[in-house]
Amino acid sequence: MIRSLLSFSALALALGAGAHAQTAAPAYPTKPVRMIVPFPPGGGTDILARLVATKLGESAKWTVVADNKPGAGGTLGITEATKMAPTGYDIVMGQKDNLVIGPWLYKNLTWDPTKDLTPIAHVAYTPVVIATSTNSKFKSLADVVAAAKAAPATITYGSPGNGTSIHLAGDLFEKAAGVKLVHVPYKGSNPALMDALAGNVDLLVSSLPSAMGQIKAGKLRPLAVTSAKRSSSLPDVPTVADSGYKGFDVSTWYGLFAPAGTPKAVVDTIHAEVNKLLAQPEMQAAIQAQGAEAEAMGTAQFGTMFKNDYAKWKGIVEASGAKIE
Repeated sequence: MIRSLLSFSALALALGAGAHAQTAAPAYPTKPVRMIVPFPPGGGTDILARLVATKLGESAKWTVVADNKPGAGGTLGITEATKMAPTGYDIVMGQKDNLVIGPWLYKNLTWDPTKDLTPIAHVAYTPVVIATSTNSKFKSLADVVAAAKAAPATITYGSPGNGTSIHLAGDLFEKAAGVKLVHVPYKGSNPALMDALAGNVDLLVSSLPSAMGQIKAGKLRPLAVTSAKRSSSLPDVPTVADSGYKGFDVSTWYGLFAPAGTPKAVVDTIHAEVNKLLAQPEMQAAIQAQGAEAEAMGTAQFGTMFKNDYAKWKGIVEASGAKIE
């Protein structure tokens, strides 16, 4: 009798374990992951997003598909991301422009990035670069300032668009140098880059990844970077602070986000794989080659930085007077 009861108990446990195994959620991911890229092909966000997607495929054996959804300063792609099911199969490569600046410029947005998105992983940061065609007469930032003071509102600079961190970096430089430049906004980095190369605008203010290819090709002359310290990608290029404007520091960052409500286990899985990727010397070198710096963070640390940046840039946008036309 005792033996029968023991046998019955063992059978029940085995059946229970089998049922649990059948109902347990499969490991993430079980299908391709879409990475929304809220900017056009060829820009800094697109370059880094595709690099991360490709390398995740190699290291984690995931299928990650980059999907460009540009428009409205990168806010259209974020809008789409917030509407996706919180499953982890639709994530977005966000950055400062569309997550901490765009919401203060576009008053008709239906989302709050601090409430409708979940930070997953910080990927990289990059300075803004002030550059000009190698055919230009400007050889240094001092040359630009001298010319701008001699003839105010005659020197033009192109940016990827109104209200971007890059546009505001140009605006902050004008204030620091006490000069008046003419801002020419474009719809994305590539059109601004092409016009700068052609000499249709005097200067290009750009994320470093967007400009790096033409700098390496010897077609663009970098005059200064806007970060507090020199870029390891361009160690011979001075910072704006080096050029006499102490304390000047404007850079942008890139990171992955998911719709709010995405299960923590999924967020943690993506975060762990991205951080593992960023720890690889070859990945760090690949990001550096694009003019950015790989930087891993804990999820909580990234979330705090993001929220602090969001609050900080409200005042900067208001003080700049930037408006969407």
